[in-house]
Amino acid sequence: MLICCDLHHPRQYSPRAMADQLTDDQISEFKEAFSLFDKDGDGCITTKELGTVMRSLGQNPTEAELQDMINEVDVDGNGTIDFPEFLNLMARKMKDTDSEEELKEAFRVFDKDQNGFISAAELRHVMTNLGEKLTDEEVDEMIREADVDGDGQINYDEFVKVMMAK
Repeated sequence: MLICCDLHHPRQYSPRAMADQLTDDQISEFKEAFSLFDKDGDGCITTKELGTVMRSLGQNPTEAELQDMINEVDVDGNGTIDFPEFLNLMARKMKDTDSEEELKEAFRVFDKDQNGFISAAELRHVMTNLGEKLTDEEVDEMIREADVDGDGQINYDEFVKVMMAK
């Protein structure tokens, strides 16, 4: 029997060194991301759930790779990622200095036709795959926020600015 965190009682989270440095906004954003992974809403991310999200982003990890990803942050050793462990992972990722390659990889995930730009349609496609049902207005708003040169799409530099501002 797995004991998992109850996302509705945040006071149960034990503080972790890295996660302590996150702002309330970041924590709330990560909680939203966590719930995209936690498909059944039990407060834990399993290898199956992690695999589903990774595949929806165009990745094809093996079962062993998925388990390795979980083991990397699975502090309590129960084989899943709970929210505090997820927060710790996100805090560590934000500290990573080799994030340039990760940003390029993330951009490639969004830029389906590999033309160097993320269109509204591509953004909507990826968000839908992640389980985010967005209206056309919401997608347009996301594009407008990132679209510095006003051409109606997001180039790599604009993408980096948005990701680094988070």
